[in-house]
Amino acid sequence: MIKFCSHCACPVKHKIPEGDSKVRACCPKCQQIHYENPKIVGGTIPIYQNKVLLCKRAIEPRYGFWTLPAGFMELNETTAECALRETWEEAQAKVTLGPVFTIFDVLQANQVHIFYRAYLTEPIFCAGPESLDVQLFSFDSIPWNDLAFKTVVNTLHIFKESLKTDFFGVHTGQVDQYYSWQKDDFIPNKC
Repeated sequence: MIKFCSHCACPVKHKIPEGDSKVRACCPKCQQIHYENPKIVGGTIPIYQNKVLLCKRAIEPRYGFWTLPAGFMELNETTAECALRETWEEAQAKVTLGPVFTIFDVLQANQVHIFYRAYLTEPIFCAGPESLDVQLFSFDSIPWNDLAFKTVVNTLHIFKESLKTDFFGVHTGQVDQYYSWQKDDFIPNKC
């Protein structure tokens, strides 16, 4: 929650500004209205010879759990550039980026997670500073109970099912519980 104006450092008041419908952080001194918006997380589903590249997290949240390479989008960066950068930072892997595969609204964390299909041209990768380990897994050997985030679980389940039909498309959904999940608890919506 915003407590001080980023323009004049005055304590803000939380109220609904005229012409708006939501409570905002409003500066009584300089009249600046501050908006809090969701953060965008971009990542990839790196595939090499029908195996997926996963990273074991070396940072919180979910230290020691496996995830797809992903992270927060930077200013002046596209979602695709974010996905490529995060794949390099976390897995030291260069990938050829494919189309968007999943977009999940994570309301509990005020985030949107976007995963792109991606392909490793060769199996060259290693743990970056935010990863303890990086490994290729067949879809039958993914450590499902040790995956960090529900968006990753959903994305991998949907990808595994898409491999059977060779139809990938774009899948969207909403994740209500950020960390915990049940084995069959995912929403495969298509558009």
